[in-house]
Amino acid sequence: MDTVPFINGIIIGVALAAPVGPIAFVCIQRSLAYGRLHGITSGFGIATADAFYAAVTAFGLALISDFLLARQWFFRLFGGLALIAVGIRIVLAAPPEITPTPENESYISDYSTMLAITLANPLTIVFFTIIIPGFGVVISGNTGITPAIFVIGVFLGEMGWWIFLCGTLGSMRDYLTRERLHLINRLAGLVITAFGAVLIASLFLTSDIT
Repeated sequence: MDTVPFINGIIIGVALAAPVGPIAFVCIQRSLAYGRLHGITSGFGIATADAFYAAVTAFGLALISDFLLARQWFFRLFGGLALIAVGIRIVLAAPPEITPTPENESYISDYSTMLAITLANPLTIVFFTIIIPGFGVVISGNTGITPAIFVIGVFLGEMGWWIFLCGTLGSMRDYLTRERLHLINRLAGLVITAFGAVLIASLFLTSDIT
């Protein structure tokens, strides 16, 4: 197996996941509130969506890429509303009891929610469209093996980051009180809501410019 595209994929996966944005805040909040496994499961949903966009770009599916980018306004609106809804829910929710094995939250819900929010952001495909040409080996060759290896690297790179981040934060739950967790929830919810509002506002700013 050619390790170059695999290593490149890992590097890009970590680079995509590491910045602390609205999606990362959701994972951080769930890790602190419900434990590391809920945060990691949320990260799994993000990594799945990003791997999908990596595959769309790496395999050169121009028609799908054009379709998503042409309807960018819809996906931005959907993604912004989803982030606002998640943020408001976190702000208004009563802080959960900090227990060793929380049972109120579903892992399936963690995964599906983050998968939907990340898929609603087609700007990720712009990231891959810009970055991948710099790694020419990814799209070279006559088979789909090399792009597939690259996509696997992206997925594993992201998952490695989420496991590290959420695992570390989850271990801090032992030092949290219910009151401190409530404050963290409110701050995280406000930040997530603000990100959603900015995403929607960007639609109007873009339309004014164009």
